[in-house]
Amino acid sequence: MKVLDLDAVRAFVHVADLNSFTRAADLLGTTQSAVSLKVKRLEAHLGKPLFERTPRSVRLSAAGGAFLDAARELLGAHERALGSLGAEKRRLKVGLSEHVAGANLAALVASLHRHDPRLVIEMHLGSSAALVAQYDKRRLDAVIVRHEPEEIAARIAHGDGAWDGVRLFVEPLVWLAAPGWKPPAGEPLPLAVLSAPCGVRAAAVRALDEASIVWEEMFVGGGIAAIGAAITAGLAVSALARRAAPAGVVDVGAKLGLPPLPDSHVVMYSRVRERGAADALQTLAQSLVHG
Repeated sequence: MKVLDLDAVRAFVHVADLNSFTRAADLLGTTQSAVSLKVKRLEAHLGKPLFERTPRSVRLSAAGGAFLDAARELLGAHERALGSLGAEKRRLKVGLSEHVAGANLAALVASLHRHDPRLVIEMHLGSSAALVAQYDKRRLDAVIVRHEPEEIAARIAHGDGAWDGVRLFVEPLVWLAAPGWKPPAGEPLPLAVLSAPCGVRAAAVRALDEASIVWEEMFVGGGIAAIGAAITAGLAVSALARRAAPAGVVDVGAKLGLPPLPDSHVVMYSRVRERGAADALQTLAQSLVHG
């Protein structure tokens, strides 16, 4: 009977999820060559190639696709077996900006649970400023938030160790509206915005003011879901990151001659040191980067 190496199976699952040996190595806290060796040994043990490799890409082979669900079940059974011995559950308190979470939040939560079923995730959604404030007061273990470059510079310049962030990725903000939406002729541009304080709201208003475009609040929401409903309903235009946009809305910036918006710099702050929780946090971060 063939006995599988759980570390090799775990490496295989991470490579499959991230489509990269290098990113899987980062997540596992090891080297790309070590992950590659584990996967090669697993392939040799199974007698089948699990990935199709090219210089620029990695993707599951037919055998790898067939093995993936079973591999996840095996790792899950292992975690449940450990849990049955009374191992104490750990808790990770993480804050996630609504502008960053996007529409695939359910998939993110599922990936975290698959990674470690014994880890209790306490997830807080909100504005970046509010989440960073909670992090600074040590009410959250980690936060993933949106910053403008000057906000990062100000935090670094604080000079007392305040900067412990890692830049995850950069993505643009865009002007979004329902297909076919047009602003009313001769009237101020109607906006759907989050209630203040909100960095995206401030960036949108600043861009319009600098372009001498007259605007007015048409809808003020307490969350991204409310803003999405307003623009889908054709009430107004809004500035959002694409990942936060509801299905069906379109970029109308160029069509309406609206000013360019600044990029969103997505940053993670973390004081998590426990290995299991840190691995889960990295899983979340990598899912956002490549989601």
